Formats: sequence, C-alpha cells, structure tokens
Amino acid sequence: MGENWARLAERRRDTLGDVLLALAVLAFAVPAILTGRSFSLMPVPEAVRLAVASAAAAAMLVRRRTPWPLVTGTAACALFAGQLVPLTLAAYSLTAERGGRRRLGAVAALAVAYVVVDRVSPYTDHAPLLAVIWAAALVCLPALVGHWVWRYRAMIRELRERARADQEHAAALERRRIARELHDTVTHAVTVMVLNAGLIQDTDDLGEIRKLARAIEDKGVRALTELRELLTALRSSDLPPSAESVEGIPRLVEESRATGLRVALHYEVPEEALSREAGHTCYRVVQEGLNNVRKHASGTDVQVVCEARGDTLDVSVVNGGGSGGGGGRAAPARVPAHEGSGYGLTGLSERVALQGGRLTYGATADGGFALRASIPYRPPGGPAR
Repeated sequence: MGENWARLAERRRDTLGDVLLALAVLAFAVPAILTGRSFSLMPVPEAVRLAVASAAAAAMLVRRRTPWPLVTGTAACALFAGQLVPLTLAAYSLTAERGGRRRLGAVAALAVAYVVVDRVSPYTDHAPLLAVIWAAALVCLPALVGHWVWRYRAMIRELRERARADQEHAAALERRRIARELHDTVTHAVTVMVLNAGLIQDTDDLGEIRKLARAIEDKGVRALTELRELLTALRSSDLPPSAESVEGIPRLVEESRATGLRVALHYEVPEEALSREAGHTCYRVVQEGLNNVRKHASGTDVQVVCEARGDTLDVSVVNGGGSGGGGGRAAPARVPAHEGSGYGLTGLSERVALQGGRLTYGATADGGFALRASIPYRPPGGPAR
C-alpha cells in the first residue's frame, strides 16, 4: 500500500511539474505577444502567434511520452513569436527525461534556432559571437544540467531496486532459517514421541508404559521450551539458551536405542574447543541422521561417529542396507515411513555451510545410507578459524 501511494504521489508530482512548465511558457509568450514585443521571421497574424505559443505550452504536457512535439513547438514559438525562454525549458526537459546522448540532435536544433532568432531579433545587439555564447549558456548548459539530473535519477532508481532485491533476499534467507530451525526443533521431538506412543500400544508392562509415557512428556516439554526460546531468538542470530551442543549427542543415541534402533556410537570430541554454533551444528547432523533412519530404515544397524581430525570435526550417521540381526526391539510398524520432504537435508546443508563446513549424503555400497559432515573447529591451543 505504501509503495502504491508513493507511485501515485510521484505521478502527481510529475503532472504538476508539466503543468507549471506549460504555464511558464504561456507567462513568457502571451504578454509579449499581446503588448507587441514579439516578432516573427515572416509576417503572421497575432492569433497565429498565440496559437504557436499555446502549442509550445501544450507540448510541455506530453514531453515525457515523446520529445518531438516539444522540439517543434518551442522552435516554432521562437521563430514565429520571438520567444527564447521556451527553448531553455525544452532543452532541460529533453535531457532530464531521456538522457543527453539520445537527444544531442534535438538540443543542437534548439541551439541553432536560438542563434537564428537572436541574430535577427530587433531586441538584441546582432552580435554573432554573443548569439553563440547565449545559445551555449541558455540551451546547451540547461541540457547538460538535465543530463546530470537524469543520471542522478537513474542512480537513485538503481539503488532502490538493489535495496529492494537485497531486502527480498534477506527475507528469503530469514524464512529459510526459520524453516530450518522449526524443522530441526520439532521433527526430532515429534518422531520420538510417535515412536514411544507406538511402543506403549505394544506392551502390557505397566512399568514400561509409565517409563515411555514419562519420556513422551519430557520430550514434549523440551520441544515446547525450545519453540518458545526459538521464537524469542529468531530476532537475532544468537542461539537460544536450550540449544544442544555435542554433549547432547550421547543422549540422542540413548533415546534412539530406547525406541528400538540399534545404534553404535564412537565419540571423541574436544568439547571445550568447539564454538557453541559448531557444536550445535554437529548435534543437528546426528539428530537429522537418526530421524531419517527412524523414518526409512528403522530395522538396520546404525553407526554414529563424532571425532576430531586435525582442525576438523567429522560427524557421520551411517546405516546398513539389510535388516540386520542382534537384540533390541524393532520399531513399531505404525511409525510413518513416508518419503521425506527434503527440507531437513537442505536446511542441514545450509547450517553446515554457515560454519564453513561441508555436508555429503547418499547411498552406500551395501544399500544403506550415509550422512557425513566435516565442520572446522579451533583445536586446543590453536588459532581461531
């Protein structure tokens, strides 16, 4: 709405400017014609002179659409009514609206008309050099000023368009950031709650039911807390206070084991050397990997690795392609096994890239799936990256 009002105000301002220029032409030409202080290169009636002046004024109203009525109207006003001021207004208007390079011929024609009229006018000193100087000062110089104005307006338009594009880009990035945070916060909690609810329906052990119900309650409370903190923190780039770091990865593995996944963990992470953002990114990588295993390959063996190599932290979640053997409860069949939206991996790629890392994922040779991330960190005693 504000942009529409701005455009409307700009159109009204342009229309007002055109009307004022038309009135200025009439104010200079009509009194001179009526008082006899005008002349013509050939004898024409006073009514014709008034008509020519009116045509020059009307040309000001269409100067933004086409330049030729303005050129011919003001030149005719100079030749048949002896009025030179409209030439100055026309020279400025031509270049201020379209730029000077495209209007050099028209400006030159106006300058020639000025020299001719000034040379034969009975109200000038008939000096050719002065006529040329006056034409340069009152036609060419206004045209140059108009060209500068046109360049300035074009620069302002470009800056506005660039600012609008930057705003749209920033808004798109913020929307993706919000979607990424909501996905990572909600998906894991809801998936675990659904799995636990399915396990409750498959057991008659009252103690086990209470344990699973307590796990559902704890997960729901944690998800609500994270959502509240997320909504508060979205106005800044800071992580919410409840954002998990690498120390939460063993707990993720334990939760997955409790829901029936067979997960092995290899964890060697210098927690004190990680920034909070890098640690949170590692946590999200493992969380997303385990969520995907629950959805698509709940009966397979899973290997979670978190270890430091040099100045890089390697995180991976790899599941096998077969059903696998071993103990542990199988995940209930009622767990949703639909195709994912793809938002999780896309958002995770963006999250890892923001930390200067790299995320790769794809099928393994045995038909499983591997999710791997390499995230830079500052080793103990090393320089900050």
